[in-house]
Amino acid sequence: MLKTITLLGSTGSIGTQSLDVCARREYKVGVLAANANVSLLEQQVRKFRPHTAVIADASKYPALKTALADLDTRVLAGPDAVCEVAAADDGADGVVINAIVGIAGLRPTLAALDAGRQVALANKEALITGGALVMDRVRNGKGGIVPIDSEHSAIWQCLNAGDRRDLSGIILTASGGPFLGHNKDKLATVSVEEALRHPNWSMGAKITIDSASMMNKGLEFIEAMWLFGVSPAQIEIVIHRQSVVHSAVEFVDGSVVALLSVPDMRSAIQYALTHPRRMPLDAKKLSLTDYGALTFEKPDCGTFQCLDACITAAARGGLAPCVANGANEQAVALFLNGKISFLKLGELVRAAIDAVKPDTVCTLDSIEDADRAAREFVRSRV
Repeated sequence: MLKTITLLGSTGSIGTQSLDVCARREYKVGVLAANANVSLLEQQVRKFRPHTAVIADASKYPALKTALADLDTRVLAGPDAVCEVAAADDGADGVVINAIVGIAGLRPTLAALDAGRQVALANKEALITGGALVMDRVRNGKGGIVPIDSEHSAIWQCLNAGDRRDLSGIILTASGGPFLGHNKDKLATVSVEEALRHPNWSMGAKITIDSASMMNKGLEFIEAMWLFGVSPAQIEIVIHRQSVVHSAVEFVDGSVVALLSVPDMRSAIQYALTHPRRMPLDAKKLSLTDYGALTFEKPDCGTFQCLDACITAAARGGLAPCVANGANEQAVALFLNGKISFLKLGELVRAAIDAVKPDTVCTLDSIEDADRAAREFVRSRV
């Protein structure tokens, strides 16, 4: 199964795990693109020898160019260069893995789809902020999307057990993050270091904070609506501490089909690249008897305001999810820099979706205007 991979966001958690899969499957890596980590990107280029390397932060271009001066690899810089390589023709077996964090992943996703490319999507913000634009490209173009998020990959795989027309609902599982069971009094004093200690998954800082606040599950709620064409009422969020049931689907006859495995993102990444085939992976095998019990409970939306805010934004529709996402990206950056408390994350996201009134028309310009307004709102409240 030959593949040529364009990897966007190569130095992040999903990016490095994607390269592990590429190495094991002996896929050719044609392009590596990162945000600003010159040192790690140089290491990756020397190992995988892509024909092009891109650094999105243009100020880092001289350092990367100098570091790779002894190689034939072409070096590009800036957000436009990321879109350029996303859209470039890398052959019939080419796949774009979009592992960029945040709304920065929207334009490259649209560029790849406009060029008719297949996108393995880990950048959920592309759908949360611009779902209407992205899915319109999928419906009307030559390109396509397969999900990499473990939950959405599980839903996608479970849907193969029936006819899409017979889908009744989606059960979206969540680990609960490091603060499951905490009340607001306990959350008021948590530190950045505590919020970065996820019990089950190893992820980048931003997504780990989102998991701690349950914002990540709210974003995945919106992502599932777009990917699978369902309404908010058809999605149930369930706290599942063990992260063994990655998500499930319910059909009209009451049958529920779930995907289970030990937590390992490489499984979802590999399946996005090999489907419908399943290939060997050196992941730990699931033993239900070792686990003994799997638990499920309802989320506490009253305590975890980010989750409640996202569900509200999803119900409002339009660009409200874009506002929620932009407010959260700005708030998380402030929290990581010690400027706001953990509880302030949910308060700011909720206030933003109530205060910011975005354009009702979904265009790339209106999406970016809504994102900018949400970030400005959050900054003005600190």
